[in-house]
Amino acid sequence: MRRQMFCLFIAASLALAGCKADKPVVAVDSGGSQQGDFGPPQGEPVKAVLTSPPLVPPATGRTAPAKVIVELDVVEKDMEISEGVTYTFWTFGGTVPGSFIRVRQGDTVEFHLRNMPDSKMPHNIDLHGVTGPGGGAASSFTAPGHASQFTFKALNAGLYVYHCATAPVGMHIANGMYGLILVEPPEGLPQVDREYYVMQGDFYTTGKYHDKGHQGFDMEKAIDEHPTYVLFNGREGALTNDKALQTKTGENVRLYVGNGGPNLISSFHVIGEIFDKVWYEGGTKYQENVQTTLIPAGGAAMMEFHMEVPGSYVLVDHSIFRAFNKGALAILKADGPENKTIYSGKEVDEVYLGDKAASAPAGAVAAAVATAATTGNATKDERIAAGKTLFAGTCSTCHGPDGKGMSGVFPPLAGSDYLAKNPKKLPEIILHGLQGKVTVNGKDYNSVMPPMVQLTDDEVANIGTYVLNSFGNKGGEVTRDDAKKARAAKPADAAAAH
Repeated sequence: MRRQMFCLFIAASLALAGCKADKPVVAVDSGGSQQGDFGPPQGEPVKAVLTSPPLVPPATGRTAPAKVIVELDVVEKDMEISEGVTYTFWTFGGTVPGSFIRVRQGDTVEFHLRNMPDSKMPHNIDLHGVTGPGGGAASSFTAPGHASQFTFKALNAGLYVYHCATAPVGMHIANGMYGLILVEPPEGLPQVDREYYVMQGDFYTTGKYHDKGHQGFDMEKAIDEHPTYVLFNGREGALTNDKALQTKTGENVRLYVGNGGPNLISSFHVIGEIFDKVWYEGGTKYQENVQTTLIPAGGAAMMEFHMEVPGSYVLVDHSIFRAFNKGALAILKADGPENKTIYSGKEVDEVYLGDKAASAPAGAVAAAVATAATTGNATKDERIAAGKTLFAGTCSTCHGPDGKGMSGVFPPLAGSDYLAKNPKKLPEIILHGLQGKVTVNGKDYNSVMPPMVQLTDDEVANIGTYVLNSFGNKGGEVTRDDAKKARAAKPADAAAAH
């Protein structure tokens, strides 16, 4: 009886809640491909406007289906993948990603694919927005110096990836053969102030990250899914500095973001912004108030946000080492007046040392740090005092505040025979890290110390001098010049930063 009464109570509560709702929840069904045929094309054929990244073609502005002619060229060309590093890209339209294509749901698309005469490989195109075998790949196999043509009707609205599908498919995609095609819904998309085209890809070069000169494609790395670079728009720094995306406060921004892969999933994020809307997986439904969105290899997403505060906003793959150590980083620069009610900026900047300053007044330590940084002529005692503060914030997490390290993991700095043998190696270790087997005080260690290249030469000198004169070590001094020389010479046992 109690169970029956409880169930009736729950049912009544749910019914009452439904009555109180302001609006009934209704699932909107686009009808998919069965509702995407709006009849034959009307009017004269339209030649599609194709744009290179990060630009986006204007909205179609049409209310009826049209015959749209798309002409796209395959171009194999050498371009910079990073500063001083070139790579032979295979491209659609001469850029990575390829040209942005924009049509309307219900359009009949006449697609022309030309493969330049100087190409070395045959190519084709698979458009994920095509209903038909291979997404068009079966009809567009094109040898160098040839052209192909096929026609399809754009039945499904959405943002779709296109790519080459000639064997080996992964190699063609990894060399940059991908792009986006937007099929607008019949009513169009909401108007925004800025639209940009960004596409992520992972690249596999024979050399290491930032190895200079021309780099070839490494099939083994690609199969193992160990990319050398992970990039937005095909080049490290393609959307930074003078090439950064531009907007203004008060504007609405829409990003069309694709992931060519061929292997990695993107965790796309804009640091300092929250996406008001995300059309996840490039479909017709959107989610609101999203911080980071997953974009699968061969997938896409659209996102919109409103700019409230000026500044430089960093676009990243939030699998964060890809951003800061493989290149997946771009900038959106917003100009405009400050809005302190939304974001104040830094309000306080003061020294706080807590119990780390027990042996010296905070003012004295801060003065030592300032002296060392500005003059480079600090005394040994000033370096030790400044180094103690820096050590507490930089090194003590792993090596311990007492310098004893962590048994079996991080070697001790206290009474270290390793440092006693060659104290001048200390700035090299700080700046370049250390990897591989080392023996300290009779015990073996085989962990990795990351490079601390963010430290200035003075900071390296201060930390090094502090370590050599603390924890029972025999003394010594590291100078600014020692640190400068160490920065310029990378030892064989340096930690791999990339």
